Amino acid sequence: MRITYKGDYALKAILDLALHYGSGVVTIHELAKEADIPIKFLEQVLLELKRGGFVESKRGKVGGYFLAKHPSQIKIGDIIRFVDGPIEPITCVEKNYCGCRDIYKCAFRPIWQNVSEAISSIVDNTTFEDLANRIREKQEAFIYSI
Repeated sequence: MRITYKGDYALKAILDLALHYGSGVVTIHELAKEADIPIKFLEQVLLELKRGGFVESKRGKVGGYFLAKHPSQIKIGDIIRFVDGPIEPITCVEKNYCGCRDIYKCAFRPIWQNVSEAISSIVDNTTFEDLANRIREKQEAFIYSI
């Protein structure tokens, strides 16, 4: 699995929108500043996320972006797969793969399957609500530790 800059920026944008969920729209300039993403690149990322049904936008003077679903319904794995493709470390791990004649005697395939399962268990069981809550807890802890 390799996460591109585009994938990283998509994850950061969704997380920032999750942190603002329920409190209105977030402008592209606010998103770019918070996540340290170039605006032109962020425009492309948000357009793709909009096509994927993850974000929506509101036009106009008070426009911006917001999540199309509750943060609890968006998993990290959803975004990674949508933007960067499969998370398997090698093609032969994918289900119904038949492009290798040595697949049944390969010593490495079980290892790559374990790696794939470990990654999937993390990214497919972590929602953006989980991440937003972690950030809020850290912020609250910082505020109270004077």
